Amino acid sequence: MAKTKSSQRWLNRHFNDPYVQRAQREGFRSRAAYKLLEIQEKDRILRPGQVVVDLGAAPGGWTQVASQSVGGKGVVIAMDILPMDPVAGVEFLEGDFREREVLEKLRELLSGRPVDLVISDMAPNVSGVAVVDQPRSIHLCELALDFARETLKPGGDFLVKVFQGEGFEPFLKELRLSFSKVMTRKPEASRSISREVYLLARGKRV
Repeated sequence: MAKTKSSQRWLNRHFNDPYVQRAQREGFRSRAAYKLLEIQEKDRILRPGQVVVDLGAAPGGWTQVASQSVGGKGVVIAMDILPMDPVAGVEFLEGDFREREVLEKLRELLSGRPVDLVISDMAPNVSGVAVVDQPRSIHLCELALDFARETLKPGGDFLVKVFQGEGFEPFLKELRLSFSKVMTRKPEASRSISREVYLLARGKRV
């Protein structure tokens, strides 16, 4: 089947993307790794020995960064609705985060361990219709926040991808109720045309 002009443009942009090329050279599974690396460089959210949960992990770029950062004494649990090739030392759960049964399995993997950091790069399958996609995106953010509130230890941190638009401000207010400080990050690796930003919520309130 012949490629459409739009898909060909996307492929050209993708393979000419310096972050895609860098990821291939440096062994990261996706360009998204550099978004987390930039936030880590600025905010030092990942530290050796931490317990980290990575939501929306596939193909594993963030998981690789998290695993390297926490080291052998740390724990990284990753989950995604899509399958993911194993990352050494990482426990992976395949399933839909919106389903109660999957959340219960995730809790079981934690085995009661308090979590230092929850990171979420989750996004819905986009339809291209903003009035449909935006509420789906915010709903995933809200579910991730509920999980972070439940599992993070006092003082723990939460990093979440959010698309600016309807529901953004109410979600930001919810974050501020649960954390001492909330900051907005737009890494250089995040395409300028994208409405995505990352909200870093630090210091979970008791």
